[in-house]
Amino acid sequence: MGELVVVTGPPGAGKSSVSEELAKTRTPSVLVPGDSFFAMIKRGYVLPWLPDARRQNSVLIDAAAAAAGRLSDIGFVVYDGVVGPWFLPTFVRGSGLAEVHYVILLPPLEVCLERVLSRVDHGFSDLAVTRDMHQQFANADIDTRHVITKSDDSPAEMAERMAGRLSDGEFRYSHS
Repeated sequence: MGELVVVTGPPGAGKSSVSEELAKTRTPSVLVPGDSFFAMIKRGYVLPWLPDARRQNSVLIDAAAAAAGRLSDIGFVVYDGVVGPWFLPTFVRGSGLAEVHYVILLPPLEVCLERVLSRVDHGFSDLAVTRDMHQQFANADIDTRHVITKSDDSPAEMAERMAGRLSDGEFRYSHS
């Protein structure tokens, strides 16, 4: 049985870049891009940050968690996506695992905004939503050991540092 690491945070936090590098730190490994589950909806999609998206988000988070949890049977799984602490119990239950590793990347708001503005070939560019999501993560009720605020490391350096902290069990989260 492998491990499941959830790498999350607001838009522009560096989730995808760090997740890609983190998946390279172990063999075998699987990278599960959470956005791909949202992209499966072809008609009737509700923007996930809108109040009407609650049911859609719950179903998609549960489905993504089930896939990520099942994939952990073959190795180290990195889930790259927005899983706020408010959805973490749903995600863990959906994964079917007793525990996951949970890491919130939360660089300063200005860094997230700059990254969102400078993205190429990325469908998300809403700065107001970025501000709102950053505030939601910053104000969330979660143990600070799950939060990384440092933003000046390269994705590879951050992934390497995270890998060591994973080995120490620092990011473990279990929902009772």
